[in-house]
Amino acid sequence: MATAVSVPIILVNFKAYLEGTGEKGLSLAKVAERVWMETGVTIGVAPPPPDIRLLTSSTRIPVFAQHMDAVIPGSYTGRVTAEAIKEAGAVGTLLNHSEYRLQIADIQMCVERARQAGLMTVLCTNNPTVSSACAAIGPDFIAIEPPELIGTGIPVSKAKPEVITRSIERVREVNPSVQVLCGAGISKGEDVKAAIRLGTSGVLLASGVVKAKDPEAVLLEMAINAKS
Repeated sequence: MATAVSVPIILVNFKAYLEGTGEKGLSLAKVAERVWMETGVTIGVAPPPPDIRLLTSSTRIPVFAQHMDAVIPGSYTGRVTAEAIKEAGAVGTLLNHSEYRLQIADIQMCVERARQAGLMTVLCTNNPTVSSACAAIGPDFIAIEPPELIGTGIPVSKAKPEVITRSIERVREVNPSVQVLCGAGISKGEDVKAAIRLGTSGVLLASGVVKAKDPEAVLLEMAINAKS
């Protein structure tokens, strides 16, 4: 059973990397769990859809789906419903990642359906204007990720800090209850510290942990910096 989600949070998207799939993904999730237990900093993971139940049944860390569809249960094929995510033991879902963009009407339905199912939502955006519009929909988190920086190792908190600060301002103007995460290019502890100092509630990252030679060392450094 997953622990409750508190901030700051380090949310690791496993994407479709082999290093985050199946038993390797489970091992990575257990690494995240050890770091959480050692530091007290919440670390969540977003595995490939078939692995959600594997991770939720074997760890206590918060597990998020990578995506959900704007549908109700019924005669659909290849779709992911809020109910299926909840039943698998996840606590929430990512939405509108730069690698899986959604239309605004679908985003709104997904957030509403997730809320009805008792799931948290982490809604990815790419700039202050989109962040402001999405804040009105009322997700739990908005994750700012300029797509040109994803996977580069160049953190947005350094390359484009104004994107973070302006997005936070716009989000708070529209809906103060929405928390903001920083994504894109996060790979070191100092990146996490910089993001939190800008006013975010944590980070969303992928390859910086999943493809690291020593994921545990990287996560430990990030968690320590999240608290400092």
